[in-house]
Amino acid sequence: MPEISRFFGIIISLYLKDHNPPHIHFSYGEYQCKISVIDRIVDGQAPAKVVAMVNKWLDLREHEVLALWDKVQKGEPASKIEPLK
Repeated sequence: MPEISRFFGIIISLYLKDHNPPHIHFSYGEYQCKISVIDRIVDGQAPAKVVAMVNKWLDLREHEVLALWDKVQKGEPASKIEPLK
């Protein structure tokens, strides 16, 4: 599971050749979640502040994440995406 970004203790990852719909996985300490890129449905538990930061990052980087999703689903290597600052 390649790490594509990291900020404020949050690690964002994509699984290679994962199932649709496009989503990312994120972890924060002991919390592990995934979130749909398009409709932002969260699967898992994490503090609301963490989920809000992941959503803010997705707001800024959605096009990049979707392009990277397509790339890794074809088996191509993942690249990094700029973190939230």
